[in-house]
Amino acid sequence: MRSFGDLDRTLRGQPARLGAKLARLDVGRGREAMHRDQLPELLTALATETRIASITASNAIEGVNVSGDRLEGLIDGGPDRRFRNRSEREFAGYRDAIDEITGAPTLERVTVPYILHLHRQLFRHTDLGGGRLKTDENLIVSYERGHGEVIFSPPSPSQTESLLVALVDAYDEAVSTRAAHPVLLVGAFVLDFLAIHPVADGNGRLARLLTAHLLLQQDYQVIRYASVEHRMFLTKHAYYAALQASQRGWHEATHDVWPWMDYLVTTLGEAYDDFEARIRARRNLSGLSKQDQVREYIRHHAPPVFRVRDVRAALPGVSDPTIRLVLTQLRAAGEIEIDETAGGRGPQAAWSRR
Repeated sequence: MRSFGDLDRTLRGQPARLGAKLARLDVGRGREAMHRDQLPELLTALATETRIASITASNAIEGVNVSGDRLEGLIDGGPDRRFRNRSEREFAGYRDAIDEITGAPTLERVTVPYILHLHRQLFRHTDLGGGRLKTDENLIVSYERGHGEVIFSPPSPSQTESLLVALVDAYDEAVSTRAAHPVLLVGAFVLDFLAIHPVADGNGRLARLLTAHLLLQQDYQVIRYASVEHRMFLTKHAYYAALQASQRGWHEATHDVWPWMDYLVTTLGEAYDDFEARIRARRNLSGLSKQDQVREYIRHHAPPVFRVRDVRAALPGVSDPTIRLVLTQLRAAGEIEIDETAGGRGPQAAWSRR
């Protein structure tokens, strides 16, 4: 709880530009609520797309990847799903945990038992188990220079539980007294959580689950409709650099939280911008025929590499035969091609624009 020990000191010297970025988040939160009231079906479609992107990206940040032909089945889940390897098992665990958070009618208070419950969800399909605090030192090591280099030493296992309890209590107190902007409090919580590094494996994914949970509690619902995790994956080096910069001096409570805060607030702001752009784009498709909707979506709005399921999620009400017909037409016209590097054949094929 180093950031919360003296919150006034921690948040002293807030960069001026960050105040403007926080104000934009609050404007975005208000517009998002308006869109939820006015465009519920469109937001449901965006939420389906975002769920897929977030599960995939948060795992990919940690090097947990699954082949393209397996992705749809793993996303959809099912009691009879069989896994081929550990990556698929961990992928499914993150799916279960984020679905629990985003599907909960009421989000419970974050406590140490709840954190361990989420960790148990992450590893529920593996034989490693989960839901336990670390029992050994877990140094944070970088291999950027071709060899292992310790960049941060988290607290020892003997300190972990007491620090984690103090962190959740200090966060609750800061929220209840409105000690600072809620996004800054979420940022401080996540920074301290990652510095404590309380579990043997899965700290990064657990931190991103807690980020989603805490933002939803503060009514920043954008994480449902624009993937924050995907943006973190695309800016992975900046993500780790910001954390490393803000953890320097953490043990002595002399650390500078602003590199991490700026990264987090900027990423959320970009998610709101993306959300608004996607709303505008989908509204522009509404007057077109179904084939033209598919054609325009693929040309201008689909991810660089996409599958039938992405188009289906983006355009509810458009049938798979219509989607495949347009894919065939665009391929014949030389506008798209099958992306062999992404794997998958037939309905699972990945496509890219040329």
